[in-house]
Amino acid sequence: MAATLRAPQEPRARISAKQGWALATLVLPVLLISIDMTVLGFAVPFLSEDLAPTSSQLLWIVDVYGFVLAGLLVTMGTLGDRVGRRRLLVIGSAAFAVASVLAAYAPSAEALIAARALLGLAGATLMPTTLALMRNLFHDDRQRKFAIAIWASGFSAGAALGPILGGWLLEHFWWGSVFLMAAPVSLAVVLAAPFLLPESKDPNPGRIDLPSVALSFLAMFPFVYGVKTTAEHGITVAAVAAVAAGAVAGVWFVRRQKRLEHPLIDVGLFRLRRFSASLATNFTIVFAMISALFLLTQYLQLVLGFSPMQAGLLLLPGMAVSVVTGLFAVRLSERIGMGRTIIGGLTFVIAGFAAMTLIGVDAGAAVVAVAFALIGGGSGLAQTVTNDAILAAAPADRAGAASAISETAYELGGAMGVALLGSLATGIYRAELGDAPSAAAETLGEAAHVAATLPAEAGDALMAAAKTAFTDGLRSVAVVAAVLVLVATVAVGRTLRSNARAGR
Repeated sequence: MAATLRAPQEPRARISAKQGWALATLVLPVLLISIDMTVLGFAVPFLSEDLAPTSSQLLWIVDVYGFVLAGLLVTMGTLGDRVGRRRLLVIGSAAFAVASVLAAYAPSAEALIAARALLGLAGATLMPTTLALMRNLFHDDRQRKFAIAIWASGFSAGAALGPILGGWLLEHFWWGSVFLMAAPVSLAVVLAAPFLLPESKDPNPGRIDLPSVALSFLAMFPFVYGVKTTAEHGITVAAVAAVAAGAVAGVWFVRRQKRLEHPLIDVGLFRLRRFSASLATNFTIVFAMISALFLLTQYLQLVLGFSPMQAGLLLLPGMAVSVVTGLFAVRLSERIGMGRTIIGGLTFVIAGFAAMTLIGVDAGAAVVAVAFALIGGGSGLAQTVTNDAILAAAPADRAGAASAISETAYELGGAMGVALLGSLATGIYRAELGDAPSAAAETLGEAAHVAATLPAEAGDALMAAAKTAFTDGLRSVAVVAAVLVLVATVAVGRTLRSNARAGR
């Protein structure tokens, strides 16, 4: 009889008011970064008219933020472990506010490029520190999972608000307003963090190895540059050389970390199956989701004729579902386990991409809304669990470095998703428009400009062919993305089952 009795469960700790305000402070930078990543595309036509950048300068205005961010994530995550994560968050938020003002009032293309680079530098300090501070702020496992679900919803909310807020600002103000809105929010973090967030850092950090810092940057910057250049211009000698250089620097970086007493990154973390499986899941979801957003926003605006704000509103339910499932994932993972929750989330993502194959040239808004809701819901379900697993697997004193690895997976996943799946869509579009004027065969936007210069009948025929070609490319990308996520689901499932049998 006694053997069948169960010990009473301890009541779960509630999140205090101070913890709630601290969590809100940590969500603000994430919200800012995700909005910043989505609004620039809408502002490009307006700033191009004002600053008249060359094609090369425009490319750098768009991409330099991501290049710098990717190149410095690992370094900043480790720096936070050493100097203090709260301190680095405050410094980074202040720098983000200054850079936002500089970008908003940039008098030239060169000044805007420099301001965007500073934004990338500041963003690299914010991403890993916000997630790492969760480890020290929420000690209860369920509290931490709930907090991470709220934190992750900041990305979804920002991605949804970006097109809506950006569209409204550009309708009423000048292009710099999309940058300027970040300044007061960043200053709020600067003022609130010292009072609400406890400081945390590695008590025995050792010296920062400067050659490792240089190698991490030399690995990430050229690799992301090569991938994004391939997406824009196809496979070129320069792009291949950049990717190869990044790969060589990456191998050199890993070998150096194995020899150091105080490495920039503990590469042994990758031997933990929960850690590596969680990273792979995040990479796959972002790879597929960012490419979907990249193509769906164009489809809604250029094929179906929606305004930027209308397109953002149509995708808003998907982001809302992502938030809800993220919160639900906490309880679900406790009941059915981490592995089943992740696999369930990935299954929803697969279903979303399968639904995307049903879109057409004349109709598809409802299909897009449902498909993106499935993708958003699945990503919210899986990523809440994986982000918690990444933090839980890493030692507390290396939380910043582990968070930086996670954010690097996000950045690489987004860059490679747009590059590879975007290139596939572009290739199909160009192949189907082989007989069209060269400019029209470049992009759907250029086809609209060319069609406007032609007689009505010829222009209508060109636009009909261009819309069909773009839609065909989007449907093909959806098929490929579904297959890739399916392969990742099987691989992650096998890894987690092996992990359970091994007890790790």
